[in-house]
This record gives sequence, C-alpha cells and structure tokens, in this order.
Amino acid sequence: MSFHLVVGHGPAGAATARLLAEQGHQVRVATRTGRPAGPAVDGVEHLALDAADPARLAQAARGAAAIHGCAAPPLPQWAGRWPALAASLCAAAEDSGAVLVMLGNLYGYGPVVRPMTEDLPLAATGPKGRVRAAAWEQARALHEAGRIRAVEVRASDFFGPGVTEGGHLASRVLPGLLKGRPIAVLGDPDAPHSWTYLPDVARVMVEVATEERAWGRPWHVPTAPALPVRTMVERLAAEAGTGPVGVRRLSPAVLAVGGLFSPLVRELREVRYQFDRPFVMDSTAYQAAFTVRATPLKEQLTATVAWWRERVRTA
Repeated sequence: MSFHLVVGHGPAGAATARLLAEQGHQVRVATRTGRPAGPAVDGVEHLALDAADPARLAQAARGAAAIHGCAAPPLPQWAGRWPALAASLCAAAEDSGAVLVMLGNLYGYGPVVRPMTEDLPLAATGPKGRVRAAAWEQARALHEAGRIRAVEVRASDFFGPGVTEGGHLASRVLPGLLKGRPIAVLGDPDAPHSWTYLPDVARVMVEVATEERAWGRPWHVPTAPALPVRTMVERLAAEAGTGPVGVRRLSPAVLAVGGLFSPLVRELREVRYQFDRPFVMDSTAYQAAFTVRATPLKEQLTATVAWWRERVRTA
C-alpha cells in the first residue's frame, strides 16, 4: 500500500480519503484547519496548512504516490484564489513526483447545446469557467512537458450521502422533501440534468491515480442517465415515503433580489444556463476504458434518503 495526500476535506475529499483508507493506504488530508469535516476515519491523518503555499504543500506531499486535489475556494473567491491553488498543486506534484489527480467540473465548457464529452473545447467566457479551465490547462501543459504526471476527473452536480451545501439536490431539497414540503429550484425543473453520485467520484479519483493510461487528459465520472430535477424529486420522495412533493421554479425576480444580499446567489448567475436548458454529461469514454460504473440509481436514492434522514434526526 502507498501514501496518498488528499487536499481538501469537502464531500469529495472526505469520500476519497475514506475510500483510500478502506483500501489500506496511508492517507494524509491537508486543510486550513487540520480538522475533519465529519467523523474521524481510522487511518486518515489531518494536517493544517494553506494549500496555496507551494513550499508547505510540497513538504506535505513528499513520498506520496498521488496528490488528490479536492479543495476549492468559496465560489465568490474563485477568480482571485484558484490560480495560486492550481499553481501550488502543480508545484507539489513536480517536487514530489506524485501523480496529480485534479477534481474538476463542467464549468470550463461553458454553455453547450449537446451532451458534454471530454473532447469539447474549454470555451467558457465567464470568470469561474475560465479559471477552472486554466487550472487544468496549466497541469496538462506541465504533463506534456514531462515535468509532472496529471489527470483531471470531471463531475456534474454532486449528489448523495455527504453532499450538503452546494449540491442542488442537497440542503435546498432533502430536508423539506423528507417533511413532504414543496420544493423551489433554480431554472427549468423539467430540463434533463446529469447528477453525479459522490461515491462514484471517489472511486474514479482512486482508480485513475494508479492507471498510467488515464494520465494526461480529463475523464468524466460515470454518471446515471440525465433526469430533470422534477423527476429526481419525485423519485426521492417515493423512496422517502413522503408522497408527491410539489416542485416550482424560483422566479428571476426572487433570484435578482436574493443577489442583492447574497454573494453566492450573485455568483450563480454565471452558471444559471446549467439549469435553464438540458445539461447532460456523457461518460461513455471512461466506462469503455476502466472499471468504475455508475451506481444504479435506485441504490443512489436509497442511500441518499437514509443518510439525510439520519442527519435530520440527529441535528
């Protein structure tokens, strides 16, 4: 077994660290606080550092087989803080020789009118999309120059146990759904949308770290067929036994007013297109090359409802 450094302990970082520990690897998690975001996991060490400090991060990564880049600044701070974080991850990979496994998303593609595949150009025009695209382009350039070994794992909206804030099928939906309350959502509730199950993200992050043929390019996490948010809410409600739950669209006027007071709501304007039209990710390339498959949707729904029911019960 080998040593892995996980940078960040949000939902994806925590799930990746836990899976690595379950497989018997030595795991170190680097965060600003050095404290776990949830219950402690045997075999996972926590270290306090600023991941944007290249010297500190390189020191923490020495001897690592892989660096799993799962950290992200708060959404309103992406443009200002992502460049330093991305540069630090690359510097640590070069110094240590570890494989850099970057967790990415679909922002870099910008608005598209077809299912997203990894060969689409990174054509985003908004600042968040551009900064995420630049992070991967930097790593890929260093990989092609032979200075590091890098791979990016791209996912659509996270969904599943452990996803709370930031997930569109998380704190804005599940607590109310469990009580049978109507749900208000961003965008068109009937537009097809890809939802990536969090445990599948961790499985891919771990798999590509040791698959040399995966390195040097991005991959989409195996994801179940796209479903509208209305359909997902209906299926979650059926799983929870709460009966039909109403779903309505938040009006543009409400969002405009919310943006006056909430930096997060203001930042969401750039990516509103993801919910106003079909937003579909194609993951067939990964499935043709590697072993991870999307968890069956029924299992996703069952585990998510159970996790949220326990969270609400113990809150």
